[in-house]
Amino acid sequence: MAATPLSRRMLLFGRNATADSPLRPPWAIDADLFAARCTRCDACVRACPEQVLLRDGDGLPRFDPARGECTFCGDCVQACGSGALQATVSPPWELRAQVQDSCLPAHGVVCASCREVCPESAIRVPPGGRGAAMVDAERCSGCGACVGICPAQAITLAHLPLEVPA
Repeated sequence: MAATPLSRRMLLFGRNATADSPLRPPWAIDADLFAARCTRCDACVRACPEQVLLRDGDGLPRFDPARGECTFCGDCVQACGSGALQATVSPPWELRAQVQDSCLPAHGVVCASCREVCPESAIRVPPGGRGAAMVDAERCSGCGACVGICPAQAITLAHLPLEVPA
């Protein structure tokens, strides 16, 4: 796979376009098995009422949080006839929001856009622009509502499984 060149914004803010792996739809099975089972029919993409799924460069569906929030409605799973998406996968994915250094409150600018749209109330922002937003990983569903709304593009989603207490 060829590396994607860094844009100025990605270079300045430390963002890498060649992330570990694409964000697949919720309830996607293991990555290798998903790629083998998915027929690239776009049924899940067409079924998504939020229009946050699209076809990736490899023809497989991916989730684009910049387009909006996944509501976990399950329409993509119902549309998938190949078994690449399965409602038995729990949780639907292990994505969690991460706040980057470019977060406006970390630089003294008052902003709480991410906190205001978070349906899980998983984001806390110190008052008065006195520190970066913080994400409670246990409450975060990885829905992506906070990603597109961030004026500094300081929020990304990453595969971060929650640790299960022993």
